[in-house]
Amino acid sequence: MNTEEILKHVDHTLLSQTATWDEIRAICDDGVKYQTASVCIPPSYVAQAKEYVNGKTAVCTVIGFPNGYNTTSAKVFETEDAVKNGADEIDMVINVGWLKDKKYDLVENEIRAVRAACEGKILKVIIETCFLTEEEKEKMCEIVTSAKADYIKTSTGFGGDGATFDDVRLFKENVGADVKIKAAGGISSMEDAEEFLRLGADRLGTSRIVKIVKQSGV
Repeated sequence: MNTEEILKHVDHTLLSQTATWDEIRAICDDGVKYQTASVCIPPSYVAQAKEYVNGKTAVCTVIGFPNGYNTTSAKVFETEDAVKNGADEIDMVINVGWLKDKKYDLVENEIRAVRAACEGKILKVIIETCFLTEEEKEKMCEIVTSAKADYIKTSTGFGGDGATFDDVRLFKENVGADVKIKAAGGISSMEDAEEFLRLGADRLGTSRIVKIVKQSGV
């Protein structure tokens, strides 16, 4: 798999609490130059970034990020606001506590509510695998499939650990045919990126891949 093909699967990401507009603009420039799948940025920059990229790359943002314990109404409002501001893709964080309490209906209904607020935009559901048992991961594959989200995503990158090959394998074995996989957090080499894609990931949430490409002088 060549570099250009890998880049087409990258959500080029900057979600640092200290992110400035100059840094967000640089992420956008890179996303356009290297033809990444999207740029994934904080909600407060969506409108400005959308205008700046002028349709040259997709703008992705995050909802209920990074902890996921906002109320459903708050997540729905965030989503509606992001879509109004021009977001093309939404990455939402589940309520991990509800999952651990086995409140599966609440988890699924929240995903459905956010999906409705997306108004047809791509929805990725972050389940934060580093906090979950294998049983909980498998249950979330079932719930995300039932809720008809577009993607199941491993991690926020803020939870203490990121994507693993084993988690992508587990997702691939347990999600429905219409659900794609996003690996995110800790993807630090072209070799890892290629392996995640080979195992079944369709998107990679990372900032490092573009940095590697830039350092190589491409």
